[in-house]
Amino acid sequence: MNARYRLMTIGPSHYCEKARWALDHFDVEYEEDKHPPLIHWAWSLPSGGGRTVPILRTGTRVIGDSSAIVRFLDAEHRNGTFLYPADGGLRAEVEQLEDRFSTRLGPHTRRVVYFHLLPHRSLALEAIEPGVGGFQRLIFRIGFPFFRFMMRRGMNISTASAERSLDFTRRVFRAVDERLSDGRSFLVGDVFTAADLSFSALAAPVLLPVEYGAPLPDFERLPTGASEMIEEFRRTTAGTFALRIYRELR
Repeated sequence: MNARYRLMTIGPSHYCEKARWALDHFDVEYEEDKHPPLIHWAWSLPSGGGRTVPILRTGTRVIGDSSAIVRFLDAEHRNGTFLYPADGGLRAEVEQLEDRFSTRLGPHTRRVVYFHLLPHRSLALEAIEPGVGGFQRLIFRIGFPFFRFMMRRGMNISTASAERSLDFTRRVFRAVDERLSDGRSFLVGDVFTAADLSFSALAAPVLLPVEYGAPLPDFERLPTGASEMIEEFRRTTAGTFALRIYRELR
């Protein structure tokens, strides 16, 4: 496969899922270049994309933010479909929601899921390793205690911070519940937009949709606290909505 685009990712990352979903939505041919957390810096920094992924390389551009990637794809590849409405008011509403989910939901669902996942080496490796090159996989396995420590430090993961993030995630879900209370099928307007994609992707760590674009932890093997949390969010109106969006549009 000699794809025009190359997407650098950490496989289970929900921000990477957001970019991956947009590429698939527009049927854009691409290669995914997966790396373990922290080890990915050896590739992301020289690429010009910084320390975070996803990073999309187009041949002429390097785009290093999931929302920027979605907007680029919508501008360059919309073909009878779009993720940002042409109507200015609706587009502003979509962009506002997308930004809210990216900055005020994504970090919290990530912290919560890693709080539950990192104590369990086998579950963490099962999520992170698929698609990763053999040498990087070996380094991550050998150095897992160090990488776990650095991930906890970098994401400020503790019992107290995970509780705060869980509360914040619940508040965002309640706000989406309220938005959906009028029976609408999508968050903005009457078609699938970047708002729906962003909420569904960034809520995925606490929902574990089977259609996710990379392997996720096995629900049946999760510790009790994690499985109960996921069942709680799946029962909400917002959770049911995101799972439907995954089922029908991913």
